[in-house]
Amino acid sequence: MMTASARAGRYIRQAEGYSAFIPAPLPPDPPIIMDEEMITLLSDADRALGRLDGSIQTLPDPGLFVFMYVRKEAVLSSQIEGTQSSLNDVLEAEAAITDPQRPRDVDEVLNYVTAMNYGLTRLSELPVSVRLLREIHEHLLRGVRGAHLSPGELRTSQNWIGSGGATLNEATFVPPPPHELGPSLSAFETFLHSDSRVPALVKIGLAHAQFETIHPFLDGNGRIGRLLITFLLCEKGTLMTPVLYISYYFKKHRAEYYTLLQNIRDNGDWESWLKFFLVGMAEVSREATEIARRIVVLRESHRALIVEHFGRVAGNALVVLESLYSRPYISVNDIAAMTDVTYPAASSLMAKFVKHGLLTEITGQARNRRFRYSSYVEIFANE
Repeated sequence: MMTASARAGRYIRQAEGYSAFIPAPLPPDPPIIMDEEMITLLSDADRALGRLDGSIQTLPDPGLFVFMYVRKEAVLSSQIEGTQSSLNDVLEAEAAITDPQRPRDVDEVLNYVTAMNYGLTRLSELPVSVRLLREIHEHLLRGVRGAHLSPGELRTSQNWIGSGGATLNEATFVPPPPHELGPSLSAFETFLHSDSRVPALVKIGLAHAQFETIHPFLDGNGRIGRLLITFLLCEKGTLMTPVLYISYYFKKHRAEYYTLLQNIRDNGDWESWLKFFLVGMAEVSREATEIARRIVVLRESHRALIVEHFGRVAGNALVVLESLYSRPYISVNDIAAMTDVTYPAASSLMAKFVKHGLLTEITGQARNRRFRYSSYVEIFANE
């Protein structure tokens, strides 16, 4: 049995003179202390996640509502790493709306969306594994800042965590050296696939922290580690659709998030981290459930408004409305294409949407105008 200080691993001095952390395999030894507080927090988080999953599964088309949740998580997780782009920046970029004032790092967030969607699709063919994480990493860094840092490849040089400009000897934390990655990741995968009696959320919390400790890539470890939470929730059936943005909680408590991860390495204190993680899972699950409720209310009120006020074009208007939940920025040409009507008829239909406050013109142009489903976007806009 390990001592408390070595429970998560040990700092080992390297030939080059610095000390790197070599993580102990999971699950922790001694085992996680499931005291009354931990059991209560686990129960609360399980219940909140179950309520969220149930509320999503009762929707007419759960897939319609995933679009914005995925982008919200992408924005928040990327902001933790220093990006400035907002949800509106991402949506406008996807809608090909030109804005010279848009932060240049929006492509990093778009890559996060691509990486998440790719990973969720691959889960049907490949379990959560080092191979999957490498594939996702390649999508995350393709063509953006960090693209020169071996996308999709495990690092072959030492990395470290510290304040800007800190040297290796001044680092806050030094992950395992490259020659230790193989054993550490092999043990990590074994834990992911083991049939242990560790509760699912506890296992996910342990896995996230362990991944961040191993830090197997030269860049993008934080974002991949947070994606890992989503993939494990979906793989284990804890959440059927990715409608949770845990990065909201991590961003709000960023300093505590990093402190607790470091406290695992320094003091073997897994319990404080897990309690923080479980509180976060419950909090964001409840918020996501409330957002799902607001979306349903919005959708039903807008469907009723269309049926009452749009007359003989109500059928086409309902088709357009449904599309807005996975494409909240739209043009007249988009309406013409999806309803198979002429441009003048689509323009007339767009005018009805604007008149009744369902869509707002946001370019201020006479040509190539774009319209936003603002009441929907604003449900997710608090960042």
